[in-house]
Amino acid sequence: MAVDPETGEILASELTTTEDGDASQVGPLLDQISSPITSVTADGAYDGEPVYRTIAERDPAAAVIIPPRSTAVPRNTAETAATQRDRHLQMIQTRGRLGWQKAVNYGCRSLGEVAMMRYKTLIGRRLHARTLPMQKAETAAGCKVLNVMTRLGMLVSQRIT
Repeated sequence: MAVDPETGEILASELTTTEDGDASQVGPLLDQISSPITSVTADGAYDGEPVYRTIAERDPAAAVIIPPRSTAVPRNTAETAATQRDRHLQMIQTRGRLGWQKAVNYGCRSLGEVAMMRYKTLIGRRLHARTLPMQKAETAAGCKVLNVMTRLGMLVSQRIT
């Protein structure tokens, strides 16, 4: 799922089989979005050059906010031609992982998790269709329903002291 962090609207979705990795779906998700992309935030499963390259091909100015794996190292050319990933690794070295998360606003990734939770809560955890094409249609319809509900108004929570 691709979610607009400002509105909570689902911009794109892709249903896959268990054989497809999530990272392989970045391109198909981006293809569904017609507006410019300012940033892509994802979890560490998306860390890798193919994802960064796919995003850069779609929108070279887009910020890619993906936590590098704990074993990741900067490229040999990081000192002279640092990539976004290299800069993330450098920032993690100086500020620590939590400092990096705060600096790049990694917390907004949770909005995608919230959208998925809303889907499962309101639409359901199981699909009713039996074939993959019909299951894809079912999930697309569910996303459209959630977007209509989102546009009608989101719940606002306030702390009372």
